[in-house]
Amino acid sequence: MAALSMAAGGSDVKNGVDPASKTITISIEQEPPNLDGSLTADTISGFVLGHVMEGLLRLDQNNQLAPGVAEKWEIGETEATFWLRKDARWNDGKPVTAHDFVFAWRRTVDPASASEYANIMSPIRNADEINTGKMPVSSLGVEAIGDRILKVHFVKPVPYFAQLTAFNVFFPIREDFFKSTNGRYASGAETLAYNGPFKITKWVHGAHLTMQKNEQYWGRDRIKINTIDIPYFTTDPSARINLFRDGKIALTPVAQENLEEAQMLGWNIKSFRDGGVFYVEFNHREGRIGGNKNFRKAIQYALSSSVEVNKVIKVPGYLPGKSLFPVWLDGVDDKLRKEYPAPEYTPDTAKAREYLELAKKDLGLKTIPPIMLLSGDTPLSNRIAEYYQDTLKRQLGLDVRIDSQIFKQRLAKMLAGEFDIVMTGWGPDYADPLTFGDLFMTGNVNNRGHYSNPAYDRQLKIAQNSNNPAERMAAFGAIQKIVFDEAVILPEYERALLYAVDPEMKGVVRRVFGADPDYSYVTIAED
Repeated sequence: MAALSMAAGGSDVKNGVDPASKTITISIEQEPPNLDGSLTADTISGFVLGHVMEGLLRLDQNNQLAPGVAEKWEIGETEATFWLRKDARWNDGKPVTAHDFVFAWRRTVDPASASEYANIMSPIRNADEINTGKMPVSSLGVEAIGDRILKVHFVKPVPYFAQLTAFNVFFPIREDFFKSTNGRYASGAETLAYNGPFKITKWVHGAHLTMQKNEQYWGRDRIKINTIDIPYFTTDPSARINLFRDGKIALTPVAQENLEEAQMLGWNIKSFRDGGVFYVEFNHREGRIGGNKNFRKAIQYALSSSVEVNKVIKVPGYLPGKSLFPVWLDGVDDKLRKEYPAPEYTPDTAKAREYLELAKKDLGLKTIPPIMLLSGDTPLSNRIAEYYQDTLKRQLGLDVRIDSQIFKQRLAKMLAGEFDIVMTGWGPDYADPLTFGDLFMTGNVNNRGHYSNPAYDRQLKIAQNSNNPAERMAAFGAIQKIVFDEAVILPEYERALLYAVDPEMKGVVRRVFGADPDYSYVTIAED
């Protein structure tokens, strides 16, 4: 049965695109796990927040930085200044002020918040010291000069800071509204204040979410639709294909198992490479087998990302994984991966078995105990997990047990370290290799397997602190080699998303960064 949730009575609009009410109806995989911008760490929540909130800057329909709450800005080596527009308002009509950004950013670095993205604030003066409990939150290097000027002080140069300000962790939060929710901030439609193009007007948990045009938004004149209705939560590709075929939703992903059917129906199939890297991550915690390098190398030489992409996934546009850094990232004069090619290896069963025997000796084991593989619960995740299970059984005799979980529960288990191997991935937050490079830094909350290597951390500090592009890219090249040599992770693939769009809906923007898909530029063809 399709894993489909609908609110009682279903959607008020029966068509995926309704010109009369200027409503589009869509589906998402599941309920957003966390709409608190300071704490959000997943793409589904980021999709919703990207429609209902706005930072100092935003991305336009061409994926270029554009003015958001800030109408102008200056960024230097030691500080940045943002001048806020007069007409930026919250959905209740109150102005968005520089104080709202100060409050939000302080809250992100506050150790009491336990934000998984606190480290992204590291370039701001005293952010790390605050997050480690050494300084008060009031010492963060961000200040409101009146209501309409925000000044940010850097501890080190941040050539990509403008990109960061469009990311949800840098969105504002209004202190008086936050306190009025009595600890329930972002738990429902009524416990969020909105300053973006839309606002949430209905949120039936696990079943239905509706966003309507925010008439207080400064750029409301460019918003041409009134409602984004989401009455369907499902991870089942067939369910979404059926909803699209029946005219119930305006856009559907097209998975490998549905591609032939979609082509037979004459749909215009589009492709979009979303910029993310997917990989197998090991649990490096003490007492976990993933902490043994020889075990990791055994798995590395047993598996093949090319086989996975070409024989298991079988979707046009996917690229076999070769590096922590995807192919689209810029280096100094060319793409990073052209200036620093990813290390290559050939899968080798004999070598994999040699490494496994070394791992047994290291660990004092005659046999390797059952391996817990944590995975998602989508059909694609299930296919890939079964490929790993079968391959590692045939080649290495390993007993791999699949723990298939819904997205929210998988995130919780990753954070708790309840896995030996996990299938996961990372989508970029901004256009710099650091968005991937800092993932396996010692202490990074997104370093789910708790990998720690002083050599890795040294190279990362160079990339974080240097203002010399060549020096920074050399550091990323060194990080890429460490990841391969140590088998920190095993890259799986760079994903391509196939999708079909209702021809009446124009202007959907696909994004590598931010809310994807972005419906805020959509227009509806009139009958």
